[in-house]
Amino acid sequence: MVIATSREELSAARQNMRGQIGFAPTMGALHAGHLSLIERAKKENDFVALSIYVNPTQFGAGEDFARYPRKKEADIALCRAAGVDLLFMPENLYGANEPIVCAPLIGASILEGEIRRGHFDGVLTIVTKLFNLIKPMRAYFGKKDAQQLWLIQNMVKSFFMDIEIVACETTRENNGLALSSRNAYLSKSEKTDALKLSRSLFEASRLIKKNETKTAAIVAAILDILQPLKVDYIAIVDREFNALETIKKGETIILIAARVGATRLIDNMWI
Repeated sequence: MVIATSREELSAARQNMRGQIGFAPTMGALHAGHLSLIERAKKENDFVALSIYVNPTQFGAGEDFARYPRKKEADIALCRAAGVDLLFMPENLYGANEPIVCAPLIGASILEGEIRRGHFDGVLTIVTKLFNLIKPMRAYFGKKDAQQLWLIQNMVKSFFMDIEIVACETTRENNGLALSSRNAYLSKSEKTDALKLSRSLFEASRLIKKNETKTAAIVAAILDILQPLKVDYIAIVDREFNALETIKKGETIILIAARVGATRLIDNMWI
């Protein structure tokens, strides 16, 4: 495995990779969810590249940039064991007076974008930088960050980027908790409370299988299970993130954001 920490080292390594490259951008503190991206990329490409960069521009004031989990040595070991060919770990990818990629107002002003102003501008900017540096054929993103995934797909299409965006299923612990690097913040009791997110989504799925199609009824059932957590939002939307009044099977996403103690978690289910 080649480890590059500068653009020059990355360029040299990239020149030696002849064939299709699959790429997974991450912020580190890797877990089984990231491993699933690597495994998928290995099956579909000649080489696998992964980046680890805690991107400052996607964090707002008062958010957890300074304390975001950083596990450099463990992450390197995991990547080596998983068969990553190129690991990019830059110190800084920004200069002075830089342009940014602005997320579309309609798609980025709701849900995560409404609560985390400017977050998706930072996401799209860093993803564009990484795509330009790595030059992958395919890039792999988890469905857990559904709004992010949708906005990246839209950016690639709008900017005529010759990259296939591959959406990968959410990885969960055996108890149903969606894997996230921020789970490291949770105490034992908070982990139990965090299970309310996945439990509420599984209950929503059960209701839909019993032919409940009214989204208001499903939201009420989800909210009941989430109590007494502080809920930022419960949304039921189509694949273009338009709000729905009735479930459309094969076209619906149910999204939740809630706070467990001081930790903000998101989860969703694709119906």
